Amino acid sequence: MKRAIAHTFSLLGHPALLMPLVVLAAAGTNGLLPVVAAGAVAALVVGFSAVRVRTGRWRDSDASAQHERKELNLFLTVLLLAAAALAYWLGQPVQLVAGLALSAAIVLAALALRHRLKLSLHVAFAVFGAGVLTALAPALGIVLAIFAAGVAWARLELQRHTRDDVVAGALAALILTFV
Repeated sequence: MKRAIAHTFSLLGHPALLMPLVVLAAAGTNGLLPVVAAGAVAALVVGFSAVRVRTGRWRDSDASAQHERKELNLFLTVLLLAAAALAYWLGQPVQLVAGLALSAAIVLAALALRHRLKLSLHVAFAVFGAGVLTALAPALGIVLAIFAAGVAWARLELQRHTRDDVVAGALAALILTFV
């Protein structure tokens, strides 16, 4: 039962699912284009991971091995920076552009630290999302902060990360939240 709860937190806290929703909420965007764009980013991340697993390049979609993390983080960085540039070019709200660019910065931190630790992107994006939403809707931000604690617990419970990995993810997010 405990493991099933951890899997649920981990799945719901997956950055490809969580961050498009947070960035859209923070930007206050309306209309179909931002929703479709967020869905496309999430689908590209899930698709990239699925192809890597199906072709045998990755053991599982969690990108746990160092070479898997490097590939995923490079892909995410390019994708997020391209999305930020496209959002800017399309005249989207500055919060959306900044949220995408700062998300890329979190992934770059994970990439830079990959030889020392496996920075938890699940935790980083949950904490970043909580920080962003707290500034706009404090009650929603508090709920997401509690959820982020659940994601941190889940990543430890599932043995996907060490305590240092989880703390590093939270710290990276907190630093960028207050930039």
